[in-house]
Amino acid sequence: MKTRRIVTGHDAAGKAIFLADGDTPHSHEFQSVPGFVTTLAWTTRPGDGPRSAVGDPTEGRVSWLPPKGGSHLMVITFPPDAVMMSPDFDPMAAGGEYVATMPDLAQRFEPEAPRMHQTDTVDYGVVLSGQIVLELDNGATRTLNPGDVVVQNGTRHAWRNPTDQPATLAFVLIDTGA
Repeated sequence: MKTRRIVTGHDAAGKAIFLADGDTPHSHEFQSVPGFVTTLAWTTRPGDGPRSAVGDPTEGRVSWLPPKGGSHLMVITFPPDAVMMSPDFDPMAAGGEYVATMPDLAQRFEPEAPRMHQTDTVDYGVVLSGQIVLELDNGATRTLNPGDVVVQNGTRHAWRNPTDQPATLAFVLIDTGA
């Protein structure tokens, strides 16, 4: 799923203008995990304000974790879990693509507990389409549907999609400085 990104800002006179309207430049459709799509739509840094948006702050981004005191807006499409259960699935290839595509975030995933990870962020997640299960490290789960919102406070968790349809979520990750 392509994500259209519209960015507003200000001209020299302080009037509102559209700075960008088009495909989000940092979107990746995984070859090793068919149906898995990650999009880094926007980032903020400490001191960024609504009138400081000049250019694209995601240009040159290396990390998929927000900078200290900053935030990230991401859109992620999770394929059905069956994709990873297929005999054709290559976990080594998937791991390599994760590291190449989402540095820093990929390093937070635990090889001994597939898809389980934890970050020093407060995350706001909104289910845009599909159904997905949020699993915590104690085994507790919640099923989320379109329109549902989750607030994660630096918890160790994994996303599971036991359905036969993809699930797309929008996330805002806010660095806690921890």
